[in-house]
Amino acid sequence: MNRSTIGSTLFLTVLIVLAGATALTGCRQPENNIGERGGFEVRNTSDCLPDITLLDQNGQKVSLASLKGKPVLFDFIYTSCPGPCLVLTSRMKQIADRLGPKLGTEARIVSITVDPEHDHPAQLNAYAKAQGADVNGWLFLTGTPKQIDDVLARFDLIRQHEADGTVDHVLEFFLVDANGKALLQYMGEKAEPDRVASDVERAVANEPVAAGNGAIIAATLHEAHS
Repeated sequence: MNRSTIGSTLFLTVLIVLAGATALTGCRQPENNIGERGGFEVRNTSDCLPDITLLDQNGQKVSLASLKGKPVLFDFIYTSCPGPCLVLTSRMKQIADRLGPKLGTEARIVSITVDPEHDHPAQLNAYAKAQGADVNGWLFLTGTPKQIDDVLARFDLIRQHEADGTVDHVLEFFLVDANGKALLQYMGEKAEPDRVASDVERAVANEPVAAGNGAIIAATLHEAHS
């Protein structure tokens, strides 16, 4: 996966279509259009669950490394986002609903703010509740700007502000296996909740997942550490 800049300088338009389904104009696209509802392979070999301690929406410390042992679905949002982040969170909520009781017990969702200067636990808590995302197994995390930048770098992302001070959007999200290896990257306007939930379930079972272009990606087997 090539290093890319969060968002785009172009204006983002959000469309709500057909029975609550959502589509959004992405700020970045992969070089090759995968065209399907699934993700595409992440070739970055970084550990996406490093020993970086952030704060959750309840003000509790959470080390990303402590999340190893279960697959994690990551997205990147900010609470004052005028629309695209709301659509992405809505899409993640659909995935959470499809996972049901497996969320929290067998897999997690982690939403990290890209505006840590303004998003503190109180703001994240209010956002989660307003979006119906205050559910077991779904963490909203913040930290210092450097910590957030360090986490983003694991996904080959760079946090960027526009001239007016607003934050560029991340409209992709990522499936990370139980050892912290990124398996798939999804485009927000293409990912189908049923497909993503199925990918998460396959990662839970340590089964290979299929990218939109047909590539098969194997999860790494998690080894418990004492």
